[in-house]
Amino acid sequence: MKHWFSDGAFRAIVRNAAYLGSSNVVGALLGLLALACAGRAMHPALFGVLVIVQAYGKSVSDFVKFQTWQFVVQFGTPALAHHDVDRFRDVVGFSFGLDLASGAIALIGGMILLPFLSHAVGIPPGDFWWALGYCTLIPTMTAATPTGILRAIDRFDLIAVQQAITPFLRAVGSVIAYFGHLGFPGFIATWYVSSLVGDLTLWWFAVREMRNQKIEGAFRPRLGSAARRIKGAWDFVWTTNFAHSIWSARNAGSNVLVGIVLGPAAAGLFKVALTFFDAAGTPASLMQKSFYPEIRRLDPASVQPWKLGLRSALLAGGLGVLVALLVIAVGKPLIDSVFGQQYLEAYDLLQVMCAALVVSMAGFPLESLLYIASRQRAALVAQALAALVYVGLLIGLSHAYGIMGAAVAYFGGTCLEALFQLVPTLTAYKNRHTLTFYAPEEASS
Repeated sequence: MKHWFSDGAFRAIVRNAAYLGSSNVVGALLGLLALACAGRAMHPALFGVLVIVQAYGKSVSDFVKFQTWQFVVQFGTPALAHHDVDRFRDVVGFSFGLDLASGAIALIGGMILLPFLSHAVGIPPGDFWWALGYCTLIPTMTAATPTGILRAIDRFDLIAVQQAITPFLRAVGSVIAYFGHLGFPGFIATWYVSSLVGDLTLWWFAVREMRNQKIEGAFRPRLGSAARRIKGAWDFVWTTNFAHSIWSARNAGSNVLVGIVLGPAAAGLFKVALTFFDAAGTPASLMQKSFYPEIRRLDPASVQPWKLGLRSALLAGGLGVLVALLVIAVGKPLIDSVFGQQYLEAYDLLQVMCAALVVSMAGFPLESLLYIASRQRAALVAQALAALVYVGLLIGLSHAYGIMGAAVAYFGGTCLEALFQLVPTLTAYKNRHTLTFYAPEEASS
């Protein structure tokens, strides 16, 4: 493995992942503190309502939002590598316009649908207005352009700083709400303010860095004109939008589905298990965030990005095994000390989900490799098939076996997604000689 680090791109992936990891470790601990305060201050059913309100807003934003950060990395990173400022300006303007449009649609749609869905997802009538107010966060939750800009210009250090702001504010506010006996209103207000401040900080960083790069006028919405100059723009954004909408149904939407099938208390338990699962999977998620921009700077027709993918998968998979063993060893006492004995059932779920952790960590490079090969539709089909099976498993197994069935379904969905993405990735690798990095006909005029 030592010679792997002689590769500058591999070192950059690990370095940027370390930047993000420094804030994510702190963020995960602060997030656990916030959840612990909420879980101990409220009974499980009310805690579940808080989780569902947050999950509803995130699900709506995830379902509607375009993956504009991926668009900026996919088309903007090669432009910067070729010093094509006009091209990068078009990319950002197109991305910003999509964020504005999708944010408005998501806000209106989420608020209109809430009265019809609130009872089904387990939001009591007395808490409806809190949930409706939380929906006003949706526009900032849908925006991903600033993340793409910072990744394209290799400012992962700023992303790391921003990622620590929201959990820090949420933890401080939750401690105040706990000791001040502010109840459900205090916690939901804390979660709202912390998310809003964190999102606005990200925008501030992006605008400042664009000024430092002397790229003026990028934040002007230009959908039609920019799309005509960027070949494949609409195809890419619609495909990744559908793919992320499916991912939302599989992840953030899982809490909502569990709440519908088993009730708010079960949704709270599943949220606790998912929180530990997400925290344990942090190394892979951090590597993915730094992996995609790095391989986008490389020629997909060469073997280098594919070697990087294999090395990154092996490293992440090995870490996944170690992390899974650690979670199994310390998960039970940690849940007991953080959340209390009433949430210990989440440990049984976590044991099943640890197997999914290893699979998801080892398979993280697959989607990015498909994107650089312009096989985003193959990634969409793979995710759609896996998600359809997962939703069916989640509903069926939850009905049959309760909350444990939901954990088994999560494991099955993770394995299927990795398998369905592996097949087209191997095909793309075999045909890599047909791929292009930055074709002259795609350059802005």
